[in-house]
Amino acid sequence: MAPVAVGALFASLLGRGFGGGVLIGIAGGGAFWLLHVEWLTLYLGPLPWIALAGLETALFALSAGLIAVLLTRGSVIWPTLVGRFGLIPVAVAGVWTAREGVAAVWPYGGFAWGRLSISQASGGLDDLLPWIGAAGVSFVVAWLAALSVQLLRYPQVPFRTASFVIAAAVVVLLAIPGWPTTANATLRVAAVQGGADAGLFAENRPGELLRAHRAATPLLEPDAVDVVVWPENSSDLDPLRSPQSARLLEQLSQDLNAPLVVGTITARGDEFFNTSLLWEPGKGITDWYDKAHPVPFAEYMPDRAFWRPFAPELIDLVTRDYSIGTRENVFDIGGVAAGVSICFDIADDRLITEMIQAGAQVILAQTNNADFGRTDESVQQLAIARMRALETARSVINISTVGTSAIIAPDGSLKSELPTWVPGAIVTEVPLSDTVTPAVIAGRQIEWFVSGLGLAGLMVALAARTAPSAPRAHHRGWPDQKA
Repeated sequence: MAPVAVGALFASLLGRGFGGGVLIGIAGGGAFWLLHVEWLTLYLGPLPWIALAGLETALFALSAGLIAVLLTRGSVIWPTLVGRFGLIPVAVAGVWTAREGVAAVWPYGGFAWGRLSISQASGGLDDLLPWIGAAGVSFVVAWLAALSVQLLRYPQVPFRTASFVIAAAVVVLLAIPGWPTTANATLRVAAVQGGADAGLFAENRPGELLRAHRAATPLLEPDAVDVVVWPENSSDLDPLRSPQSARLLEQLSQDLNAPLVVGTITARGDEFFNTSLLWEPGKGITDWYDKAHPVPFAEYMPDRAFWRPFAPELIDLVTRDYSIGTRENVFDIGGVAAGVSICFDIADDRLITEMIQAGAQVILAQTNNADFGRTDESVQQLAIARMRALETARSVINISTVGTSAIIAPDGSLKSELPTWVPGAIVTEVPLSDTVTPAVIAGRQIEWFVSGLGLAGLMVALAARTAPSAPRAHHRGWPDQKA
């Protein structure tokens, strides 16, 4: 339904100028974002929710205004078939993708949520993800919507012809096969969900999260698994500073004769890090990864002095600022290269591309969704993890403290899933792959290319002069186009 929804938005922009498009964008973007991230209100109340949704809506509204200019002026500037049904849909989709690209990196590292491509992780265009990546699929969905609107807006195009062209475009897109993936080995994994509340405001005794994940770890014979994966924040006691935590992890790893991947908070000097540790039996910590994309206003407070006067009580809730990690996000686990992603890292295109280019054969996506209760946040994040599995042709171990935890195959299917908010573990064998998809090879160049097409079309539309006597185009029941 994503192309239909976006097509309806584009239709509402017909005949409007930049200002009218912005107003439509405020209504449409506000409706989407306020609902999409409503889970922010669970513990933090309405202010952070309104601030984030408001920022995303402002970017959405700006792009809607620019798209309105393209749709309104475009058919006057480019009255030919190539212009109306070729250039305009491409330019519109490019502007949409550019807006998603900006929101994914700005401000403070961005918020790559709510992209059109995420809807296709379990949608009809999922096979395109390994070919053209997240940005490319967003572009295709927006292009299909814009093409449909352009074909249907002109009465000169018979309805049957318009319907046939739209159906043909859909059939061609659906017919593109997925990227062939060949497993060259397998990895036996135990992914553990502790089921204990690891939220920021949870009142836990020291070591309670550590004990909960130890209790949820299945009693297996030695060598039954190749690795045990615990989620983000699964150990509330840092084994570097807590002998109790170090003893427990060492005993468990020796009992299973398998390495552990554990999430905890580490301190080095005056800095704190959200860290994933690799603990090997008899060796202790042999590698670690510090979260490279900590969440602003949650894991650290950017420009604290500037923002504090606006909401001092909320700003002061963030008492500890986590530093940005700089270490490589790939572990060597018994000869297997495992990419490591902590929580919202999974939404960062750059981090995912870097881990695959560094040789990652599987992705360990550790997360802590306890702060969002039983809201839709965890399933939205699972959709992003599924998108990454498809895009990279990798198995993804999406393991959370409370859910939604699942093992995702390289084709995006769920091999196994745990119920939320209960302790449990998934013990399974996942395929490993050295395949590098075209999407990973191209990286963000796809996004730059399609965004460039959109911005180039926009600049031409803004610079072009139209004759004052240009006739108005009449639309099939839609608003007249302004010359």
